[in-house]
Amino acid sequence: MKLVVLDGYTENPGDLSWEGLKEFGELTVYDRTSYVESPLIAERISNAEIVITNKTPISRTTIDKCPNIRLIAVLATGYNVVDYNYAAEKGIPVVNVPTYGTASVSQFSIALLLEICHHIGHHDKTVHEGKWAENADWCYWDYPLIELEGKTMGIIGFGRIGQAEGRIAKALGMNVIAYDLYPNESGRVIADYVTLDELFANSDVISLHCNLTPENTEMINRNNIAKMKDGVILLNNARGQLVNEADLADALASRKVAAAGLDVVSTEPIKTDNPLLSVPNCIITPHISWAPKESRSRIMDSTVENIRAFLAGKPVHVINM
Repeated sequence: MKLVVLDGYTENPGDLSWEGLKEFGELTVYDRTSYVESPLIAERISNAEIVITNKTPISRTTIDKCPNIRLIAVLATGYNVVDYNYAAEKGIPVVNVPTYGTASVSQFSIALLLEICHHIGHHDKTVHEGKWAENADWCYWDYPLIELEGKTMGIIGFGRIGQAEGRIAKALGMNVIAYDLYPNESGRVIADYVTLDELFANSDVISLHCNLTPENTEMINRNNIAKMKDGVILLNNARGQLVNEADLADALASRKVAAAGLDVVSTEPIKTDNPLLSVPNCIITPHISWAPKESRSRIMDSTVENIRAFLAGKPVHVINM
């Protein structure tokens, strides 16, 4: 059995081990291959039977060039980098890791919100630059500070991560409302389910935790932003394509949206001409909410179990069959 990892560096930059995968056969690990369609992808897969990818795309063309593929394992929850429908036509299961990032992503989303509310990094920097030592008063703040208790958080996509964030928001004294296509009882314990328009109209903070679909692509756009409260805060730890970035940049510039905290953008790595880079009230981090070692360890362990289950004839976490 031959296995190939196409882009292993972000999953394991050296603090984890690939040993669990070696039990299945001959393993080749590449740190990086390509994040766009490239002949190199099929070249590196070669005659491997199990392909493991994070963000390297596996297209129809690649699948056709690599007839030995029996399984495609994604080192993530999102699987849009794989042409999973065509893989299904070829009888190739695509498996993902659905639950690894619940704690880390919800924690990071709240961290973005707290940074927006208090500008801790900025104020720490000014203290180290000497501003406090030279200040005429015993304290100062360079931005309005925001207390969250009593404010309303609206969460779009109320699955495991959304509900985890909702629990943290409630612990901060916030009211929580949610929109989800599939309301459930565990969600009702945390939040009141509302329509999307009701969420836009009533939220002081809007947080995105939904999957990307053709129906919700660029759902945060000029028309829907107009339905929101003046001074709303937007958080996105889901997918960058949920946001029309030019429309959001305009809303941030006008202060219709007071601030945004984003761990994802539409094209990653971010392009230098992304309009969100030019607005000062927008925090952008490089898609790292998933990346604590504890979270990545769960990805590794789950991927090993996905492959073991497949080889035992009892595949799990299959998204295309």
